[in-house]
Amino acid sequence: MFDDFKNAFQRHNNAHVQLIIINIIVFVVMTMLYVFARALQYDTIFAFIYDQVAVPASIARFLQKPWTIITYAFIHDFTGIWHIVFNMLGLYWFGKLFVEYLGSDKLIALYVLGALAGAVAYLLTHNTIPYFIQMNSSTMIGASAAVYAIVVATATLLPDYTFFLMFIGPVKIKYIAAIYVFGSFLASVGANAGGNIAHLGGALIGFVYLKQLQAGSNWGNWITLTLQWFKNLFKAKPAVKITYRKNETYVSKPSKSSKVSQEELDAILDKISDGGYESLTKEEKEKLFNASKK
Repeated sequence: MFDDFKNAFQRHNNAHVQLIIINIIVFVVMTMLYVFARALQYDTIFAFIYDQVAVPASIARFLQKPWTIITYAFIHDFTGIWHIVFNMLGLYWFGKLFVEYLGSDKLIALYVLGALAGAVAYLLTHNTIPYFIQMNSSTMIGASAAVYAIVVATATLLPDYTFFLMFIGPVKIKYIAAIYVFGSFLASVGANAGGNIAHLGGALIGFVYLKQLQAGSNWGNWITLTLQWFKNLFKAKPAVKITYRKNETYVSKPSKSSKVSQEELDAILDKISDGGYESLTKEEKEKLFNASKK
């Protein structure tokens, strides 16, 4: 794990770690602001800052601060550490697997889609359903909806992949994802009803996103293109240079891994059970991904 954090923003396919670092930095900054504000009795200043990043339950207030539909997903409860700890552990383990298979661009896109879906679910329920309206919720924070999207998408992609849990042993990730979702469903009428509704919104978009991706439609492509456009704004344009070379003809050969038999698929799944996903070769990973599209 610590190797993944070394030069995190220079490593290829390392978006899960980059997102964790951003969340931790924001958490530390917000926590320090909170402590100093309380100690120096500047609570109103901190409350103003908090209101600029937390998504409000009121649609009227939300329309005044539409950016909160994203910023809330990088803010955690600053009165304790367990909120961010559990979210970041889930993001690390499931995000690491997701990135290995589908890449960093899709992970970032899904994180944003999960945040959007969670916020929309929160706003809709707290403005249309009497039970949630009477709870008088004011704001919501947390990366949970985004993390749930990644957890469910990964479990949908590789349902039989196994994690080895402390004190429990090997557990297929489809069961871990099911516990995540069912737990939030039970708690959707509890003290943190709004947060758990957001979890379910994130979980739903994670499932739909992966199914659409397997069908050949990338719902998060607009996010990837938007982020790439912003990156290009800060890139220095290289000087124009013209070079000449002889024409070369390349003939692409069809990949042997484009088709996979049931026997090969069973062998790959057995290999995952024995040695984990990391034990697969590049060709075996490609075969498994092609099989998941069928």
